[in-house]
Amino acid sequence: MKRREFLRNSLMGTAGLSLLGFPFAAQARPKNKKLVILHTNDTHSRIDPFPSDGRANGGMGGMARRASLIKQIRAKEKNVLLLDSGDIFQGTPYFNFFGGELEYKLMSQMGYDAATLGNHDFDNGLAGLQKQLPHASFPFLSANYDFSETILKDKFQPYKVFVKDELKIGVFGLGIDLQGLVGADMYGKTLYLDPVVKAKEMVKILRDEQECNLIICLSHLGYKYDTDKIDDRKLAAQVGGIDLILGGHTHTFLEKPDAIISPGGEETLINQVGWAGINLGRIDFEFSTEGKKKGYAAAVLPVHERTAISS
Repeated sequence: MKRREFLRNSLMGTAGLSLLGFPFAAQARPKNKKLVILHTNDTHSRIDPFPSDGRANGGMGGMARRASLIKQIRAKEKNVLLLDSGDIFQGTPYFNFFGGELEYKLMSQMGYDAATLGNHDFDNGLAGLQKQLPHASFPFLSANYDFSETILKDKFQPYKVFVKDELKIGVFGLGIDLQGLVGADMYGKTLYLDPVVKAKEMVKILRDEQECNLIICLSHLGYKYDTDKIDDRKLAAQVGGIDLILGGHTHTFLEKPDAIISPGGEETLINQVGWAGINLGRIDFEFSTEGKKKGYAAAVLPVHERTAISS
């Protein structure tokens, strides 16, 4: 399957990472630095694998298998960020019975570094979300939802800066307009702010003030629409300075990151790996010792019954 193939790509015309085998067995070139981004989206409370009963995606997914795969990668790589692009909740009886507690606890055990909010994460209302937040050891990043007039005031931050091997990685979150997707009583007085405007603000802060080497947007806007509705591709085309958009909402299976030329002439990568935890996305960035981005390599790692279980 093409989604399982090893993919090599490059940024700005430079050579991509020289990697051997699958998945990503080699390290960055001597004297360069390597950062590994792992990401998921739209898990929709799929704790267990899909049953192997002839249905679509049979035998795929499962949080235990994902945890094993993440553990294996971390054992080989020293600089790893694990991120999620929303819609963690809703879709199986686990959510109906436990309201999201199990999802957050398992993601915390996996060591997620950050996530953003999807529309289905509001399905038990603001009170339901508030109740589950203590079970998450990782922050939820949201730059374009204003919760100041709700019970979730000050519960979220717009961005976070991570430091890996002296590299500064700025991560911010953007959510979709909840009107029409979620009952008004579920999100209350939460205000939706223009994601393009907020993204520009985030880039200015992270690039100019925080001096980040890489900027990542966790987006639940959706990959592509044929209308004027803002999506990841439109965002990349309108906002310069974002290196990587990790998307969700549309359950899009991308075989490799999509590259969009942003204002200023640089490339913004967009990636999304389907839904239900079927795949784990991986993007390796290489930097010079001075912190300049040199290239990248990407792969979609399927989560299935052959995923090795490490001790």
